[in-house]
Amino acid sequence: MKQAGLGDALFISGYDLSGDIQSVGNVGGGPSPLDFTAITKSAYERKGGRLDGRLQVTSFFNPGPEADAAHTVLGALPRTDVTATYCRGTGLGAPSANLVAKQIGYDGTRGDDGSLTFAVEAQSNTYTLEWGRLLTAGKRTDTTGTSGASVDFGTGPTSFGLQAYLHVFALTGTSVTVKLQESSDNGVGDTWADVTGGGFTAATGVGAQRIQTARNATIERYLRVTTTGTFTSAVFAVSVIRNDVEVTY
Repeated sequence: MKQAGLGDALFISGYDLSGDIQSVGNVGGGPSPLDFTAITKSAYERKGGRLDGRLQVTSFFNPGPEADAAHTVLGALPRTDVTATYCRGTGLGAPSANLVAKQIGYDGTRGDDGSLTFAVEAQSNTYTLEWGRLLTAGKRTDTTGTSGASVDFGTGPTSFGLQAYLHVFALTGTSVTVKLQESSDNGVGDTWADVTGGGFTAATGVGAQRIQTARNATIERYLRVTTTGTFTSAVFAVSVIRNDVEVTY
């Protein structure tokens, strides 16, 4: 099945670069296959090796003056880790690829027609590329502490924990605390409860975070995002990876 990429989004460390991205290239990751074929075998035998991940994009030249202009964010070529989230659509529950990475390159290409674009790659650092689902419909704006709509992960519970990514794009106020909550039946009989280890550090401005629960944590079928804190406006996005199998980093 082929699909258009219209309506996708790209977030980098709390900045929404979606409007400056021309195309998304290689989005991939996983273990490198190691050859374990013995002389007694008549076919290849492989096992998973080191985990990796990558995300390649091409951006237009946008020098700003907006703080989230592509050139302002990507042209800085930070040496510290960046947090990237590629949203395959921005509806609640849409697939999203997440990566803690080093930004590699910002190579410009000048076309004969005068166009100027830049090629950028993010290469994983510590964690592999993690495909999850959005627990916010793209960017969500809360003006007070709020419990958002839930996402049904289809089956549950699972016993292998979760990872989650938070991007805070703007904050008016002192701080906002974003937490994950869970229920086995969408709160009908099983009251919503905080996910153990599912709370992000209180955010005081633009930025991004990654958290993970215990590797053997039980995670229920339905998940949602709640906010608390002292603020009048918080613009943010959350992506969650609920593990169906054991994951070790």
